[in-house]
Amino acid sequence: MILGILVSVTAGPAVSRHALYAKSTVADTFIMETDAYKKHTKGLVEFGHQQHVDAYQISCGQCHHDDQGRPLDLKPGDDVQKCIECHKETKKVKGEKLSKKERINKYHKEALHANCINCHKAFNKKNGDPKGKSPAPVSCSTCHPKK
Repeated sequence: MILGILVSVTAGPAVSRHALYAKSTVADTFIMETDAYKKHTKGLVEFGHQQHVDAYQISCGQCHHDDQGRPLDLKPGDDVQKCIECHKETKKVKGEKLSKKERINKYHKEALHANCINCHKAFNKKNGDPKGKSPAPVSCSTCHPKK
């Protein structure tokens, strides 16, 4: 399944909790990339999908959710919709005033970062760092390699 790194609030078309679209198999690790961006300003993230499943025991629904933010009841091999299918916007509108929730709903980059960083911070706090900064990465340079 393609990792749909999203937060628990989304906007977009209604999605059945089982009828999703994208390839149903995923490599143990993969580069998080989409054609929606003409140019990437930072290095692309290499995501350890299997590591998150096995080592950290992250369930599918902790990252993959429906249009109401409810975790999807997925099993390995199920088809999964890519994040960009609902979080379609890639370029922010200058001067646009949106709440954090609205930005996450609308913008692909905001949704990805919010989901990853919020989960990593919670993991870090649970594992002894009251500021939530380590061991799981929460800064740009720890996920995005230099180009």
